[in-house]
Amino acid sequence: MTDIHLVTAENRGAYEAPMEQFHRRRYEVFVEERGWHGLARDDRRDVDAYDNDNAVYLLAIDSSRVVGGLRLYPTLLPHMLSETFPHLASRTGVLSGPTIFECTRYFTIRERRMGRTDCRLLAAFQDLCLQEGITAVTAVVEMWWLPRWQQAGFTVRPLGLPALVGGQPCIAASILIREESLTSVRRIAGLKGATFQRHGPRAPLLGRMSHAAA
Repeated sequence: MTDIHLVTAENRGAYEAPMEQFHRRRYEVFVEERGWHGLARDDRRDVDAYDNDNAVYLLAIDSSRVVGGLRLYPTLLPHMLSETFPHLASRTGVLSGPTIFECTRYFTIRERRMGRTDCRLLAAFQDLCLQEGITAVTAVVEMWWLPRWQQAGFTVRPLGLPALVGGQPCIAASILIREESLTSVRRIAGLKGATFQRHGPRAPLLGRMSHAAA
């Protein structure tokens, strides 16, 4: 059974081993599978400037094995869309605000991509944002993500025109956080109970501004 766990600066000490797996799985997916060789490191861990105390993670864990995950980051701080891909938001400009977060490094491992792990992560993502007062999430993704999100019941708005990133056509988009979207993806994922587990000290996600990601 795959469970989704929320990891923040407040409880990260209890997730040292899963977080180490998360960084190594990210490397396998984004560097070795997708060919993002600019991220290559000798230690085979994907870690960047946005892996700091402002980052919030959802980890999909099955019997102590990390099989998927994602990272959320406040847009009031410099973030990936504002610093690396602002040209992809040519239609709207880079969206930012206290209730807008950015989603990056979303993945499921290869053998879980045809099952429900993906939908469980998406359900936890919508549910967490609803609980925390996050109203929209931005992301830079390959074009094939748009129909997948729409099939899950998400309301998605492109922020600009597609462009090649790492040889793949990508687009910047925003996802509206809605109860209706959560209901839809919960149904697809077959979820009847809680969408994610939250352990340890609880601190609000809004206003996480402790360190700039320079």
